[in-house]
Amino acid sequence: MKQGVTVEKAQALSRQESVKAFLAKFKFKLPKFDLKTVLKKVLVPLLSIVVFLSLWHFGAEALRQREIDHRIEKTLADQGQAAADSLKACFAENGTNCQTNTLPSPSQVWSSVLTLIDDHYIIKQDKLDFISKTAVVNQQRLAVGQEPIVYTGRPSFIDIVLTSLKTVFAGFLLAFFIAVPIGIFIGLSDTLRNAMNWFIQVFKPVSPVVWYLLVFMIVKTMLIGSSSDNSFVISFISVGLCAMWATLVNTAMGVSSVDKDYINVAKVLKLGSFQKIFKVILPSSLPLIFVGLRITLSVAWMVLIAIELLAQSPGLGLFVWEEFQNGANDSNSKIIVAMFVIGIIGFLLDRLMLLIQNTVSFNKNAVA
Repeated sequence: MKQGVTVEKAQALSRQESVKAFLAKFKFKLPKFDLKTVLKKVLVPLLSIVVFLSLWHFGAEALRQREIDHRIEKTLADQGQAAADSLKACFAENGTNCQTNTLPSPSQVWSSVLTLIDDHYIIKQDKLDFISKTAVVNQQRLAVGQEPIVYTGRPSFIDIVLTSLKTVFAGFLLAFFIAVPIGIFIGLSDTLRNAMNWFIQVFKPVSPVVWYLLVFMIVKTMLIGSSSDNSFVISFISVGLCAMWATLVNTAMGVSSVDKDYINVAKVLKLGSFQKIFKVILPSSLPLIFVGLRITLSVAWMVLIAIELLAQSPGLGLFVWEEFQNGANDSNSKIIVAMFVIGIIGFLLDRLMLLIQNTVSFNKNAVA
């Protein structure tokens, strides 16, 4: 009996050892807790956000109080004590008829964010209702060769952002297909580079407003008699022409600075012109080309706002201008919302370009 118990204990111990050995294969070490790293990468950025929001809040309140005091003093001087007291009470109650027209507070901006999101879903539902109501009529119109009835209501803020993104990507692609080929040819030839240098130096600093006017002159003549809306075409061409110069210059610089040993190897291997460009020159030039593309995309996103305003294209530029002219109680807050959206999208676009650069380039140490 004792021998049986001993054997069972031995088998149990053996099983435990087997389980321990099995688990040891999957043993991992917990990352070492580094307080300094946590403070540097997490707590300090969070603290900076809190400081920024606090400064913004108190600054907005100070500006609001300054405007209130001025309006009360002006009312006192023009209309007397009773009117001034009434206005003061109205401001104290935060009445809709007594709103200030100054920098909004963070809470007001957040309220406008929620309002814009709610408006998006309301407009989206209106579009769906319109499509369902006009489905039969549109089928009949299409059957006889007529244009369908389309929704012409106001776009939501999400639609406006998507329109701006579509415009900036179209302008970026235009800049890419113009600047990269020309930059390659300029970089391959000292003669072409010297011949084109004046052209680049003269037109590179031209304002986006001037580029818009130039494109407008050409496009309105090219599309004369067309009933379609030309604002999108004018916008993306203006954006592309205004933003392409960084890519053009960096491509030419990258191609011209390719190591001569690589060129000599291509000659020894008797590579053709296109093979030399695509197998030797372009891979060596990619880091500088992508630096130019990142700058081009950033510039395209910045100038887009002014160009959309001028072209009356339904994007963020027109949205900001219309809210500025509207003068509603929440117009200033919506302008600040648009400012943050523009900044965040600009940052994400730059990160996207950096990701693509690190994916296709042999140089993995790109500048962040």
